[in-house]
This record gives sequence, structure tokens and C-alpha cells, in this order.
Amino acid sequence: MNLQFTLSKLPTMLTASLMTIELTVLSLIFGTILAVIIAFMRISKNKLIKNIARFYLWIFRGTPLILQLFFLYYALPTWGITLSPFAAAVIGLSLNSAAYTAEIVRGGIISIHEGQYEAANVLGMTYRQTMFEIILPQTIRNILPAMGNQFIGMLKDTSLVSTIAMVELMRQAQLVGSATFKYTEVYITAALIYLLLTSVFSYVFSKMESKLSIY
Repeated sequence: MNLQFTLSKLPTMLTASLMTIELTVLSLIFGTILAVIIAFMRISKNKLIKNIARFYLWIFRGTPLILQLFFLYYALPTWGITLSPFAAAVIGLSLNSAAYTAEIVRGGIISIHEGQYEAANVLGMTYRQTMFEIILPQTIRNILPAMGNQFIGMLKDTSLVSTIAMVELMRQAQLVGSATFKYTEVYITAALIYLLLTSVFSYVFSKMESKLSIY
């Protein structure tokens, strides 16, 4: 492995990794907001609302993420809707993430004992107050390990946006590799950066989990 070459390309690769982090964070934020909405739809007593949520999950959990990205970036323009690579990447990752996160959130909500709802009802709390002041805070603590895994998975899934010309870490590795033909050095460097990122975020989530478990 050519260490001098690796060090010369490391700044470029690290810069591209910032885009990977940005895509991951934005997709997780938007995906989580949508996931909470879908989770509430899934536990709704209204059959129509529940079936709409089920249909969403069926579509986005039943098709590959790369196909969803291709549809957003390559197919939508035929309908007059053109998205930039960044917009298509964020939308695609968010929609896909929401489908999996929604089930994590729903599982967390239904894991809360029914006594919590009954106690809130006795106190005269509304459904909204019960959910946002009692149920969701406990749910967040319960689902944090699963959310950590989802975040790490999303971080690695951002590599797929390289297929729609989005220049993030994986795409930059491909560009450098094709320009220099030093594929071994380039892909090992990319792998080490991915490992560094996943290790850092795993540590952060582990600390958050430990802090919340105190309460």
C-alpha cells in the first residue's frame, strides 16, 4: 500500500465524508419525523389511515433502496419533475429510513404498559398530552439502541447515492480510483473512514443510552 499516495488523497476523501455525514443526519431527521407520523397512523383505530401506513411500509420495505433512488433521480424527470442528486438522495434515504424507523417507533409505543395510559386518563390528560408527555419520552429511551443501529445502517447506505452522481465518500473513492488506478489504496482508505465514522457514532449512541438508562 502506497502510504504517500494515501496521505495525499486523504484530505479529499475526508471532505467527501462530510457530505456522507450531512446526508445521514438530514435523512435521519426527516425520516424520523415521518416515521413518528407513520407509527401513529399504524396504531390508529381508523382502518383507512392504518391501511395507508401499511401500504407505505409495503412499498418502501419491499423494494431496494437503490431502485427508489433511481426512480427519484432518473424516472421522475419523464414526468416533468427533476431533482438534483442531493435532493434525490435526501428524499430517497429519508423515505426509506422512515419505513424502518416507523416500525421501531411503533414497537416502542406498544411496549409501554397500558397502566400508563390509564393513569394519564385518570389525571384528565388528553391523548396528545399522554403521548407527548408520558409515552414518547419513555419510548425514546426504549428504542434508542435500535435507532443507533438504524443510524449506522443509514450511514453505510449513503454509499448507494454514488449511483446517482452524488459525490460523497464512496463516489469520491470511485472517482479517485478511476483517475489513478490505485483502487486498493483508495478503497482501503474509504473503508477506514467508514469504520471511523461508524465507531464514533456507535460510541455516541452508547453514551446516550447509558445516560438515559440512569432515569
